[in-house]
Amino acid sequence: MSFKLKWNDSWLFTKKGELVEENRRVLDAEGCEQVTLPHTWNGKDGQDGGNDYYRGTCWYAKKLQKAECGDAELVYLEFEGANSSADVYVNGKLAAHHDGGYSTFRVNVTELLEEENDILVAVDNGVNDRVYPQMADFTFYGGLYRDVNLLGVSKAHFDLDYYGGPGVEVTPIVKGADAEVNVVSYFTGLGGNETVKYVIKDGDTVIAEAQAPAAEGKADFVIADAHLWNGRKDPFLYTLEAVLLDGEKELDARTVRFGCRFFEIDPERGFILNGKDYPLRGVSRHQDRPDIGNALLPEHHKEDLELIYEVGATTIRLAHYQHNQYLYDLCDEMGFVLWAEIPYISKHMPNGRENTISQMKELIIQNYNHPSIFVWGLSNEITMNGADDPDLIENHRILNDLCHEMDKTRKTTMAIVSMCPMDSEYVQIPDTVSWNHYFGWYGGDTSMNGPWMDKFHAAYPNLPVGMSEYGCEALNWHNSNPEQGDYSEEYQAYYHEELIKQLFTRPYVWATHVWNMFDFAADARAEGGEDGMNHKGLMTFDRKYRKDSFYAYKAWLSDEPFVHICGKRYVDRVEEVTKVTVYSNQPEVELFANGVSLGKQTSDVHFFYFEVPNAGTTELTAKAGDCEDSSRIVKVAEFNNDYRMKETGDVLNWFEITAPEGYFSINDKMGDLMANPQGLKTVMGLLKSIGGGEKKEGGQEGMMNQEAMMQFMAGFTVKRLLSMMGTMGGEGMGKQKMLELNEALNQIAK
Repeated sequence: MSFKLKWNDSWLFTKKGELVEENRRVLDAEGCEQVTLPHTWNGKDGQDGGNDYYRGTCWYAKKLQKAECGDAELVYLEFEGANSSADVYVNGKLAAHHDGGYSTFRVNVTELLEEENDILVAVDNGVNDRVYPQMADFTFYGGLYRDVNLLGVSKAHFDLDYYGGPGVEVTPIVKGADAEVNVVSYFTGLGGNETVKYVIKDGDTVIAEAQAPAAEGKADFVIADAHLWNGRKDPFLYTLEAVLLDGEKELDARTVRFGCRFFEIDPERGFILNGKDYPLRGVSRHQDRPDIGNALLPEHHKEDLELIYEVGATTIRLAHYQHNQYLYDLCDEMGFVLWAEIPYISKHMPNGRENTISQMKELIIQNYNHPSIFVWGLSNEITMNGADDPDLIENHRILNDLCHEMDKTRKTTMAIVSMCPMDSEYVQIPDTVSWNHYFGWYGGDTSMNGPWMDKFHAAYPNLPVGMSEYGCEALNWHNSNPEQGDYSEEYQAYYHEELIKQLFTRPYVWATHVWNMFDFAADARAEGGEDGMNHKGLMTFDRKYRKDSFYAYKAWLSDEPFVHICGKRYVDRVEEVTKVTVYSNQPEVELFANGVSLGKQTSDVHFFYFEVPNAGTTELTAKAGDCEDSSRIVKVAEFNNDYRMKETGDVLNWFEITAPEGYFSINDKMGDLMANPQGLKTVMGLLKSIGGGEKKEGGQEGMMNQEAMMQFMAGFTVKRLLSMMGTMGGEGMGKQKMLELNEALNQIAK
């Protein structure tokens, strides 16, 4: 009988290659760190800014006693995540190489084993041109950051070598009230006389069973009056048990949960689940956490999904890579509709085609049985350097065809960067598309989002369109008159109020995914007053604080009655009368100031706005049905500068920028500068100096020369554009150079 043991304890870890002898052992154990997996070496330096976190090869070493393997005929090591490439050595001999940091791979070590064995794993998250991701707005944590397992099997067993999959594929097809269930099993090492016994259960009740020769590898069932998996409303799961037998002897077994459901994505009605409209309104999720990066424990995944469930989301985009199997299992149980994707992101690499194919195969094969997954994501923002590259287009066609060949039950999609022309050839490749738009944050204003979607929908009425990313950043900065780019919690709340009203009222938008549910690390970033982080989350990185925008979504999406007063961290206020916003999913809200009612309000958009007299200390209480929330404000004479963003290091603060009346400064928008002849000349010189005006190899124009990109940039202030260049694939500009540019702009009259 097979076994599976977690093999996470007592590893030696080192960054020092000189401590490793002949790929076999660590010479000086005292010079190494003793670690328990999951583990990453970038938990600190990958989150502190500077884009200087360690990217290279590190080594993990451990002893394996052959006695630990019992009487197993074959022994495997299973790695659930090694980022991003790994070489596995047994007693100095290379047993396997794997490229792709987010998927499971297994290594048959049987023939290399001695009585005592040195297991050495070289893990590399360094820079190359063939393994994705290489350029993206998140930290590529290195390490053995998921479980490592020791597997023992008989010679005849469910296939462990086929792209890390479980060896069983279950395909339920709903027909009328019934479900036809096709089961395909994959085996290796069969002697010819083995059989496989299948049992389908509803809870503890057996509803179907069959036994067939294992060599056939297939079985078909009909579940009469099938209980459907119906999203959050009723995420019902059946269980398949498959047992490989030699006579009466059990050789190997698998247990697979599956769900019976059917769906369509209609270009007018959006997402339809089991014949009924089921709006997909949700979030994207990055998995990392403070200090531990991607090296998460099960309780971390569970907490994330409980928080996403609380906000009322029906869908999650699991960006930008394959996530932990435990998380997919929880999504099956909780009823989330998932978008699963590979990290083919930002920068197309001609030498990376095979890696996109292998990562897609692993994603599909390892996750085929999860009923929560509905779409496979081909890529994300891959046209940062242009959408007309023939190799890029061919790569997408190959991936799209591969998905349809391997899985005929699901759709394909991709996340398209905002400045990509909507008539690009590559936009037409997948079954559905979604766009990453940040109008109102990176240029433009919030009012542009809905009309842009209408324009695309009118131009391509038969192609379902969604919004795969939208959002803006918020830290603990505050402002009664929030403005785009101030990183205040109040502007983020305003932004999401506007986007909710525009997107959620357009039924044809097949899915919306807020970027992001949680703040996450992006070590190249230097924004908002805290380096190394992307602060677009509806919650803080540590999962301790729900920003006001969290409750804006809860008001629209959750059935759990609640009321929330916004601005709890914005206590000190200077104005005589201040606006207080309240969110609730109840039809009526009443606000009290020091026990005195300020009136009742109703709202068809779940957002309630009160004008509150501000004198002394005011205790606020909001009531909505049986729900209640409280807060306080305090009248102050001068604005509390603790609420105003202050950036550190080689970063220019707001109070250092001179802006003479009637003249330009780096606080002005690029579009206004480009409309001024002298300003346009300055802009073009600026773009050339930061590498945006040069030709790319093969005659491709750089992204900064694309007309769409120029239009996109028009909404940026000069300062924000320059501060963002590092995360857009260009070069940033230091504080002194920005001051010199500002002085030059101060000489140009508006």
